[in-house]
Amino acid sequence: MPYLKCHDLNMYYRVDGTGFPVLFISGLSGGSWSWSAQIPFFAKKYRCIAFDNRGAGRTEAPPGPYSMEQMAVDTVRLLHGLEVEKTFVLGLSMGGMIAQELATLLPHRIKGLVLGCTHPGGQMQVRAKEEVYRRLVSNDGLSPKEVVEKNIPLLFRRSTQKSRPEVLDDYRKQQSEAPVQPEHAFQAQYRAILDFDFSHRLSKVGVPTLVITGSEDILVPPENSRIMAQKIPVSTLRELPETGHALHVEQPEVFNRELDAFFSEALTLILA
Repeated sequence: MPYLKCHDLNMYYRVDGTGFPVLFISGLSGGSWSWSAQIPFFAKKYRCIAFDNRGAGRTEAPPGPYSMEQMAVDTVRLLHGLEVEKTFVLGLSMGGMIAQELATLLPHRIKGLVLGCTHPGGQMQVRAKEEVYRRLVSNDGLSPKEVVEKNIPLLFRRSTQKSRPEVLDDYRKQQSEAPVQPEHAFQAQYRAILDFDFSHRLSKVGVPTLVITGSEDILVPPENSRIMAQKIPVSTLRELPETGHALHVEQPEVFNRELDAFFSEALTLILA
Protein backbone atom coordinates (compact mmCIF):
# COMPACT_ATOMS: atom_id res chain seq x y z
CA MET A 1 0.00 0.00 0.00
CA PRO A 2 1.37 3.46 -0.89
CA TYR A 3 2.13 5.74 2.04
CA LEU A 4 3.88 9.09 2.15
CA LYS A 5 5.48 10.61 5.24
CA CYS A 6 3.85 14.01 5.70
CA HIS A 7 5.66 15.62 8.63
CA ASP A 8 4.08 13.99 11.70
CA LEU A 9 2.01 11.24 10.08
CA ASN A 10 2.07 8.56 7.44
CA MET A 11 -0.58 9.39 4.84
CA TYR A 12 -2.23 6.73 2.72
CA TYR A 13 -2.94 7.61 -0.91
CA ARG A 14 -3.76 6.00 -4.24
CA VAL A 15 -3.13 7.10 -7.81
CA ASP A 16 -5.19 5.92 -10.76
CA GLY A 17 -4.90 6.84 -14.42
CA THR A 18 -2.63 9.23 -16.27
CA GLY A 19 -2.96 12.77 -17.54
CA PHE A 20 -3.58 16.09 -15.84
CA PRO A 21 -3.91 15.53 -12.07
CA VAL A 22 -7.20 15.69 -10.16
CA LEU A 23 -6.97 15.67 -6.36
CA PHE A 24 -9.96 14.20 -4.49
CA ILE A 25 -10.45 15.42 -0.89
CA SER A 26 -12.99 13.56 1.24
CA GLY A 27 -15.28 14.73 4.00
CA LEU A 28 -15.78 13.85 7.64
CA SER A 29 -14.81 10.20 8.27
CA GLY A 30 -14.38 9.69 4.52
CA GLY A 31 -11.33 8.74 2.54
CA SER A 32 -9.94 7.24 -0.63
CA TRP A 33 -12.73 4.64 -0.73
CA SER A 34 -15.37 7.38 -1.00
CA TRP A 35 -14.81 7.90 -4.71
CA SER A 36 -15.87 4.51 -6.10
CA ALA A 37 -18.23 6.17 -8.60
CA GLN A 38 -15.75 8.87 -9.64
CA ILE A 39 -12.26 7.43 -9.97
CA PRO A 40 -13.11 4.76 -12.61
CA PHE A 41 -14.80 7.50 -14.64
CA PHE A 42 -12.12 10.19 -14.37
CA ALA A 43 -9.10 7.87 -14.48
CA LYS A 44 -9.82 7.36 -18.18
CA LYS A 45 -8.58 10.91 -18.83
CA TYR A 46 -6.87 12.17 -15.67
CA ARG A 47 -4.31 11.22 -13.06
CA CYS A 48 -6.62 10.74 -10.07
CA ILE A 49 -5.08 11.21 -6.62
CA ALA A 50 -7.18 10.20 -3.62
CA PHE A 51 -6.03 9.92 -0.03
CA ASP A 52 -7.16 9.44 3.55
CA ASN A 53 -7.25 12.60 5.64
CA ARG A 54 -5.54 12.90 9.00
CA GLY A 55 -7.54 10.73 11.39
CA ALA A 56 -9.35 8.61 8.79
CA GLY A 57 -8.85 5.40 6.87
CA ARG A 58 -5.30 4.10 6.66
CA THR A 59 -3.69 7.44 7.45
CA GLU A 60 -2.49 7.81 11.03
CA ALA A 61 -4.85 9.30 13.61
CA PRO A 62 -2.75 11.32 16.08
CA PRO A 63 -4.41 12.92 19.10
CA GLY A 64 -6.32 16.13 18.42
CA PRO A 65 -6.96 18.91 18.10
CA TYR A 66 -7.02 19.07 14.30
CA SER A 67 -7.65 22.16 12.21
CA MET A 68 -8.70 22.68 8.62
CA GLU A 69 -5.49 24.59 7.92
CA GLN A 70 -3.49 21.69 9.35
CA MET A 71 -5.25 19.20 7.10
CA ALA A 72 -4.68 21.50 4.13
CA VAL A 73 -0.96 21.57 4.96
CA ASP A 74 -1.03 17.76 5.07
CA THR A 75 -2.43 17.89 1.55
CA VAL A 76 0.24 20.33 0.40
CA ARG A 77 2.90 17.93 1.66
CA LEU A 78 1.27 15.08 -0.24
CA LEU A 79 1.33 17.11 -3.47
CA HIS A 80 4.97 18.01 -2.85
CA GLY A 81 5.85 14.38 -2.22
CA LEU A 82 4.12 13.27 -5.41
CA GLU A 83 5.78 16.13 -7.33
CA VAL A 84 2.46 17.53 -8.52
CA GLU A 85 3.08 20.98 -9.98
CA LYS A 86 -0.44 21.70 -11.25
CA THR A 87 -3.75 20.09 -10.37
CA PHE A 88 -7.51 20.32 -10.27
CA VAL A 89 -8.94 19.98 -6.77
CA LEU A 90 -12.28 18.47 -5.78
CA GLY A 91 -13.40 18.69 -2.16
CA LEU A 92 -16.72 17.54 -0.73
CA SER A 93 -18.19 18.63 2.60
CA MET A 94 -15.26 18.81 5.06
CA GLY A 95 -13.05 18.16 2.04
CA GLY A 96 -14.46 21.34 0.51
CA MET A 97 -13.32 23.24 3.59
CA ILE A 98 -9.83 21.79 3.23
CA ALA A 99 -9.94 22.74 -0.45
CA GLN A 100 -10.80 26.34 0.41
CA GLU A 101 -7.72 26.55 2.62
CA LEU A 102 -5.68 24.88 -0.09
CA ALA A 103 -6.78 27.47 -2.65
CA THR A 104 -5.03 30.21 -0.68
CA LEU A 105 -2.01 28.07 0.24
CA LEU A 106 -1.30 26.96 -3.36
CA PRO A 107 -3.01 29.43 -5.69
CA HIS A 108 -0.30 28.93 -8.34
CA ARG A 109 -0.77 25.15 -8.45
CA ILE A 110 -4.55 24.84 -8.43
CA LYS A 111 -5.97 25.34 -11.92
CA GLY A 112 -9.58 24.46 -11.16
CA LEU A 113 -11.47 24.11 -7.89
CA VAL A 114 -14.66 22.18 -7.14
CA LEU A 115 -16.40 22.88 -3.83
CA GLY A 116 -19.17 20.36 -3.24
CA CYS A 117 -21.86 20.35 -0.52
CA THR A 118 -19.73 22.52 1.74
CA HIS A 119 -19.86 25.84 3.58
CA PRO A 120 -17.56 28.81 4.32
CA GLY A 121 -17.88 28.63 8.10
CA GLY A 122 -18.06 31.59 10.44
CA GLN A 123 -21.02 33.95 10.56
CA MET A 124 -21.67 33.40 6.86
CA GLN A 125 -22.50 29.72 7.35
CA VAL A 126 -26.14 28.67 7.08
CA ARG A 127 -26.50 25.97 9.70
CA ALA A 128 -28.59 22.83 9.55
CA LYS A 129 -31.23 22.06 12.15
CA GLU A 130 -29.79 21.18 15.54
CA GLU A 131 -31.32 17.69 15.50
CA VAL A 132 -29.27 16.98 12.36
CA TYR A 133 -26.04 17.72 14.20
CA ARG A 134 -27.14 15.72 17.22
CA ARG A 135 -27.81 12.68 15.05
CA LEU A 136 -24.48 13.08 13.24
CA VAL A 137 -22.39 12.96 16.41
CA SER A 138 -24.46 10.37 18.31
CA ASN A 139 -22.21 7.35 17.81
CA ASP A 140 -21.91 6.09 21.38
CA GLY A 141 -22.56 2.37 21.67
CA LEU A 142 -23.11 1.90 17.94
CA SER A 143 -21.26 -0.59 15.76
CA PRO A 144 -19.69 0.70 12.52
CA LYS A 145 -22.60 -0.83 10.58
CA GLU A 146 -25.11 0.90 12.87
CA VAL A 147 -23.32 4.23 12.40
CA VAL A 148 -23.71 3.87 8.63
CA GLU A 149 -27.43 3.16 8.97
CA LYS A 150 -27.88 6.04 11.42
CA ASN A 151 -26.31 8.48 8.96
CA ILE A 152 -28.27 7.46 5.84
CA PRO A 153 -31.17 9.87 6.52
CA LEU A 154 -28.64 12.71 6.82
CA LEU A 155 -27.01 11.95 3.48
CA PHE A 156 -29.81 10.89 1.12
CA ARG A 157 -33.18 12.39 0.31
CA ARG A 158 -36.20 10.54 1.65
CA SER A 159 -37.48 9.33 -1.73
CA THR A 160 -34.08 7.78 -2.50
CA GLN A 161 -34.23 5.87 0.77
CA LYS A 162 -37.65 4.53 -0.16
CA SER A 163 -37.36 3.79 -3.86
CA ARG A 164 -33.68 3.41 -4.80
CA PRO A 165 -32.27 0.61 -2.63
CA GLU A 166 -29.39 0.09 -5.05
CA VAL A 167 -28.01 3.54 -4.17
CA LEU A 168 -28.01 2.75 -0.47
CA ASP A 169 -26.49 -0.66 -1.13
CA ASP A 170 -23.65 1.01 -3.04
CA TYR A 171 -23.11 3.38 -0.12
CA ARG A 172 -23.12 0.54 2.41
CA LYS A 173 -20.60 -1.38 0.32
CA GLN A 174 -18.41 1.70 0.01
CA GLN A 175 -18.42 2.21 3.77
CA SER A 176 -17.84 -1.48 4.53
CA GLU A 177 -14.47 -1.20 2.78
CA ALA A 178 -13.33 1.59 5.09
CA PRO A 179 -11.20 1.06 8.20
CA VAL A 180 -13.05 1.97 11.38
CA GLN A 181 -12.32 5.54 12.44
CA PRO A 182 -11.22 5.98 16.07
CA GLU A 183 -13.69 8.04 18.07
CA HIS A 184 -11.04 10.56 19.09
CA ALA A 185 -10.25 11.19 15.42
CA PHE A 186 -13.92 11.62 14.51
CA GLN A 187 -14.29 14.17 17.27
CA ALA A 188 -11.09 15.97 16.23
CA GLN A 189 -12.27 16.23 12.62
CA TYR A 190 -15.72 17.39 13.73
CA ARG A 191 -14.19 20.00 16.03
CA ALA A 192 -12.13 21.29 13.10
CA ILE A 193 -15.37 21.74 11.14
CA LEU A 194 -16.94 23.69 14.00
CA ASP A 195 -13.89 25.97 14.24
CA PHE A 196 -13.57 26.53 10.48
CA ASP A 197 -14.04 30.07 9.17
CA PHE A 198 -13.10 30.97 5.61
CA SER A 199 -15.93 33.45 5.09
CA HIS A 200 -13.77 36.57 5.06
CA ARG A 201 -11.37 35.01 2.52
CA LEU A 202 -13.78 33.81 -0.16
CA SER A 203 -13.09 36.86 -2.29
CA LYS A 204 -9.39 35.89 -2.33
CA VAL A 205 -10.01 32.59 -4.15
CA GLY A 206 -8.40 33.35 -7.48
CA VAL A 207 -8.97 30.15 -9.44
CA PRO A 208 -11.98 29.12 -11.57
CA THR A 209 -14.40 27.42 -9.18
CA LEU A 210 -17.39 25.15 -9.59
CA VAL A 211 -19.68 25.26 -6.56
CA ILE A 212 -22.01 22.27 -6.59
CA THR A 213 -24.70 21.16 -4.15
CA GLY A 214 -27.79 19.04 -3.77
CA SER A 215 -31.07 20.95 -3.62
CA GLU A 216 -32.27 18.80 -0.70
CA ASP A 217 -29.11 18.68 1.38
CA ILE A 218 -30.19 18.79 5.04
CA LEU A 219 -26.66 18.44 6.46
CA VAL A 220 -25.09 21.41 4.65
CA PRO A 221 -28.02 23.47 3.34
CA PRO A 222 -27.65 24.58 -0.30
CA GLU A 223 -27.89 28.22 0.73
CA ASN A 224 -24.23 27.90 1.68
CA SER A 225 -23.26 27.13 -1.90
CA ARG A 226 -25.29 30.06 -3.21
CA ILE A 227 -23.47 32.40 -0.83
CA MET A 228 -20.08 31.01 -1.76
CA ALA A 229 -20.76 31.30 -5.48
CA GLN A 230 -21.66 34.96 -4.97
CA LYS A 231 -18.47 35.69 -3.05
CA ILE A 232 -15.88 33.76 -5.11
CA PRO A 233 -14.89 36.00 -8.04
CA VAL A 234 -14.75 33.40 -10.85
CA SER A 235 -17.34 30.80 -9.97
CA THR A 236 -20.23 28.79 -11.35
CA LEU A 237 -23.06 27.39 -9.25
CA ARG A 238 -24.74 24.06 -9.97
CA GLU A 239 -27.62 22.74 -7.88
CA LEU A 240 -28.55 19.13 -8.51
CA PRO A 241 -32.33 18.77 -8.12
CA GLU A 242 -33.80 16.06 -5.92
CA THR A 243 -30.39 15.33 -4.38
CA GLY A 244 -29.15 15.21 -0.80
CA HIS A 245 -25.74 15.66 0.80
CA ALA A 246 -24.05 12.59 -0.69
CA LEU A 247 -24.55 13.93 -4.19
CA HIS A 248 -21.60 11.98 -5.64
CA VAL A 249 -23.26 8.72 -4.54
CA GLU A 250 -26.90 9.63 -5.06
CA GLN A 251 -26.48 11.15 -8.54
CA PRO A 252 -23.05 9.96 -9.74
CA GLU A 253 -23.74 10.24 -13.46
CA VAL A 254 -24.97 13.83 -13.23
CA PHE A 255 -22.25 14.78 -10.75
CA ASN A 256 -19.50 13.28 -12.91
CA ARG A 257 -20.86 14.96 -16.03
CA GLU A 258 -20.87 18.40 -14.38
CA LEU A 259 -17.30 17.95 -13.18
CA ASP A 260 -16.12 16.56 -16.50
CA ALA A 261 -17.45 19.60 -18.34
CA PHE A 262 -15.81 21.95 -15.84
CA PHE A 263 -12.44 20.17 -15.97
CA SER A 264 -12.52 19.97 -19.76
CA GLU A 265 -13.12 23.69 -20.10
CA ALA A 266 -10.40 24.51 -17.57
CA LEU A 267 -7.96 22.18 -19.31
CA THR A 268 -8.64 23.87 -22.64
CA LEU A 269 -7.63 27.20 -21.10
CA ILE A 270 -4.49 25.68 -19.60
CA LEU A 271 -3.37 24.19 -22.89
CA ALA A 272 -4.30 27.23 -25.01
